Amino acid sequence: MLARLARLGAVLVLCLAAVLAGTVSADAAQQSGPRSSGWNDNDCKPSAEHPEPVILVHGMFANDRVNFATIAPALSSAGYCVFSTTYGAGPLGPFIGGLDPLAGSAGALGQYVDRIREQTGAEKVDLVGHSEGSTVPAYYMKMLGGAAKVKRYVGFGANYRGTTLHGLGTLAKKLGIDKPLADIGCGACYDFLPGSRFLADLGKGGIAVPGPTYTNIVSKIDEVVTPYTSGLIDAPNSTNVVLQDRCPSDAAGHIGQAIDPNVLDEIKRSLDPAHAGPPKCTPFPGFGI
Repeated sequence: MLARLARLGAVLVLCLAAVLAGTVSADAAQQSGPRSSGWNDNDCKPSAEHPEPVILVHGMFANDRVNFATIAPALSSAGYCVFSTTYGAGPLGPFIGGLDPLAGSAGALGQYVDRIREQTGAEKVDLVGHSEGSTVPAYYMKMLGGAAKVKRYVGFGANYRGTTLHGLGTLAKKLGIDKPLADIGCGACYDFLPGSRFLADLGKGGIAVPGPTYTNIVSKIDEVVTPYTSGLIDAPNSTNVVLQDRCPSDAAGHIGQAIDPNVLDEIKRSLDPAHAGPPKCTPFPGFGI
């Protein structure tokens, strides 16, 4: 009886979190107003200085508008053609994305990449993703042929090996609620548990594949991706950036990285390495959020 109550309680907590995330996302999306001309502008054509359009890939329980309300306008102002879409919304859409099984979301990303390539006439794109938005592109590039279509990839709050959420992932398995997570519309939750088939396929033989450059940005005080080293890749074409190693005054956790000026600086440097100056360090009182 106690075991059943524990399982029910955990599922209810997850459902409540999803509802609250959807409410916040919907309000924020309504307040965001018209997008800048370079963000999801179907008439935008990449310049000679930035020939690859940038596609932004949001995280779990997020959507493209809220997740990139800071980063997208900044990249657009820097001269990039910037595109984004909400993927994997499942039954809780359209304001809560990233719920569908990750392999399916990777396939959806591939279709979107092809659409933007055709629309802009670009041979390749650059990908920038947050949290699950790093895992999905990594799978797309490795397992679905995406490496031939991506020049540069940047993941922040990166996560390639799953997360215990400070032990909650392991607890979910012990309580037997890992499968119910998928039953309520969060296949991605199950895929992120260490030992899942998805993560095994992604990690087998190495995460990075030849072709694209990989930049992985992580925070030592990330409260969602635990351990934070789950977002590091050891490969010749991969660069790992630990925020606190470059900027000790950066207190960004997981969500805060989406508005962290040091993350934005690293994204810009990674997308345009030929003109990248030295890394900047701007004090960021993220309070671990």
